[in-house]
Amino acid sequence: MLPPDVICAFAALFIVGMLWLRTGMHYARGTRSVRALTTAGWLYFAAFGLLLVAGWFVAPPVARSLAGATPLPPILARVVWFLAAYYLFIPLHGMLRARGRPVFASAAAGAPERR
Repeated sequence: MLPPDVICAFAALFIVGMLWLRTGMHYARGTRSVRALTTAGWLYFAAFGLLLVAGWFVAPPVARSLAGATPLPPILARVVWFLAAYYLFIPLHGMLRARGRPVFASAAAGAPERR
């Protein structure tokens, strides 16, 4: 059986992959194009990563304070934090797109990316 920290790390990577795929599905892909992160995209995923790292350390004490006398394993607190961050970034992506700041840009293969 894997240690709880390894399970949490796999959960975090899985959540990052889910966000990457979900965000990428909103952008058209041409036959001769590749998706590239825009500046807003780099900031979007960097903020998400920072929120996950913060949750690694902050989630267990916060969950303990909210649960009171009920024993709560740190793995559950972290995974709930990761899922909450994922669901927080779904409307954030919608707000970025509504303001004309896409996360991914489609650049023609071999051509420089326009921003």
